[in-house]
Amino acid sequence: MNQLLRLSATQLAGLIRNREVSSSEVVGVHIERIKQVNPIINAVVVKRFELAVEEAKRADRELKSSGKDRLGPLHGVPCTIKESFALSGMPNSGGLVARKNVISKKDATCVARLLAAGAIPLGVTNTSELCMWMESSNHLYGRTNNPYDPKRHVGGSSGGEGAIVGAGGTPFGLGADVAGSIRLPAFFNGVFGHKPTGCLVPSTGQYPIAANQARRYLCTGPIARKAEDLMPLLEILAGPDGQDEVCRKFELGDPAQVDLSKIKVLDVASNGAIEVDPQLRQAQERAARALASAGAKVEPAEIPELKDAFYIWSAMMRAAGGPTFSELLGEGRAINLWLELPRWALRRSVHTLPALGLAALEKLPDLMPRLNRKSLERAPELKAELVRRIGPQGVMLYPTFSTPAQIHHRAILRFFHSGYTSIMNVMELPATQVPLGLNSQGIPLGVQVIATHGNDHLTIAVAMALEKALGGWLPPWEVGAV
Repeated sequence: MNQLLRLSATQLAGLIRNREVSSSEVVGVHIERIKQVNPIINAVVVKRFELAVEEAKRADRELKSSGKDRLGPLHGVPCTIKESFALSGMPNSGGLVARKNVISKKDATCVARLLAAGAIPLGVTNTSELCMWMESSNHLYGRTNNPYDPKRHVGGSSGGEGAIVGAGGTPFGLGADVAGSIRLPAFFNGVFGHKPTGCLVPSTGQYPIAANQARRYLCTGPIARKAEDLMPLLEILAGPDGQDEVCRKFELGDPAQVDLSKIKVLDVASNGAIEVDPQLRQAQERAARALASAGAKVEPAEIPELKDAFYIWSAMMRAAGGPTFSELLGEGRAINLWLELPRWALRRSVHTLPALGLAALEKLPDLMPRLNRKSLERAPELKAELVRRIGPQGVMLYPTFSTPAQIHHRAILRFFHSGYTSIMNVMELPATQVPLGLNSQGIPLGVQVIATHGNDHLTIAVAMALEKALGGWLPPWEVGAV
């Protein structure tokens, strides 16, 4: 396998800048990898290969004429973009059949920032229907499969990104996360993913887009095969754009300046309500030992308040207001579940079963007002407790999910398990998903690293340390997969 497929975006940019390899070669190698794996995993749903080849040639010409010091930090480096982000000339459906003919006429803010930095998109990637499920499958593009085992799911909603990065088809991609949609696909596909601090990165130009207070919970961030790319990408993406009213400026730290001997690590094995797979727990223990060996002070800990994580997330999302999921499915007019469910049973519905299930479940807070009220009351208490326990120079190790990627369709039985990731959105805490090798079946393991607000550099520094100690992303071709 071509060695360029193993390198970080940072390394590829350096090679291109120093003329050790051309952008045309780098882009070409990644296109060929996508052509090889995409018929199996269906991750890149609309390609722009011809445009990318021309853009790579132009990048090579610009390097010769302008010199390396005048070019962007990602000059000539390929990437992919989640289909829910506007990318000029590409579809922007969010996996909704009713939007199949919507073509973007301009770029989302974060897409524009990547392009200005010199990145070259190879295509757009699959999502779940309206970006609200952990299986990236819809009736517009079909289902995306896991590169380590195509019989298994890839997570969602940025599942196409996770799968194509995990397969080695691109060094990084752009994802969005309101309940785990960056971290879950990164976890299930064995790569790195970073959900930034709430309000750090603008969400402008996405469909669907969160409304009102929920805009604080929707986070745009990178998925990458190498940890060293996370902070450079975050620096490109971060900061107000004058359009996203909740986005604000943070002073980002430098992961390279982090001294692990001064870091406190809370090792939280579970949320106390949902059991975690033994091999995942063992992987988290290995991570804790690796950090202790690097000088960090590791403390096993329990945070009982996390047992209500899913209900707190659900209540806070409901309290934010804005269009309901059912209204989004109906393009402004709520769908009739009593009609859609029989249609689905007869295979005549344009909606997936998980989407219909979510439309039904979103009424749960209204049906249980006492639980909803108590969940809202507990939210600020939990946030304060997490900030206090983690501290200004600490991180928390915490499971990303209860199990590694499972066989297709079984995720619906573990819907409430998404509380492991979703709670960090409404707490607005930065969280980095870190790969930790494979289980006995050859399926990726991983862990979240969480810090307090604005300490994204701490979670990324720990991710880099764990990558160095435990290996990070393991290309699937090395274990007999795609």
